[in-house]
Amino acid sequence: MPRVSKAEAERNRAEIERVSSRLMRERGLGVSVADVMGAAGLTHGGFYKHFASKDELIAVSCTRAFGQSASDWQASVDRSEGTADPRSALVNYYLDPATRADPGEGCPMVALASSVSHSPVDAPVRDTFRAGLEELIDILTRAQPADGEAARTRALGDISTMVGALLLAQATEGTPLSDDIIAAAHAALLNEAPTAERPSV
Repeated sequence: MPRVSKAEAERNRAEIERVSSRLMRERGLGVSVADVMGAAGLTHGGFYKHFASKDELIAVSCTRAFGQSASDWQASVDRSEGTADPRSALVNYYLDPATRADPGEGCPMVALASSVSHSPVDAPVRDTFRAGLEELIDILTRAQPADGEAARTRALGDISTMVGALLLAQATEGTPLSDDIIAAAHAALLNEAPTAERPSV
């Protein structure tokens, strides 16, 4: 079998990370190495050429998922410049029905929090999850109209409401309750009256 070039090995690793990040957000941390490698179009035996263990892959995939979210959140803030306040822009972006509809590309907090909470206290993914969460909290803190500790406190409340609402909305997707949860969270965060018209799924 011909030797894989360095460039091809790098492409293979990037594809493993991409696929793993998506599958773990869809199915949780219990997704198998075989499932990841199969979805990446690679053999199971090639896994250890790229990663020392599944724990390493989980941590890397978690980092990738949070990095994608942080990039999307910052882009939402940047787009709001001159048109709306950043906090409202983030809330509107996060609670958009499209976010609920594609968990594989969606919020890692919603997708992974339960699995991470059941991981051993010394599992690498716990530190990775916390670091990713802190980055999103920082973005939301800077988007607040308040300053200092008040801004962080409000950001923590916002993110808890946003994540809880999206989790419950995904768990009830396809029912009127799912739309009602999103609408109520949106209204509570932005101090608006809930709209009677539900967003389309």
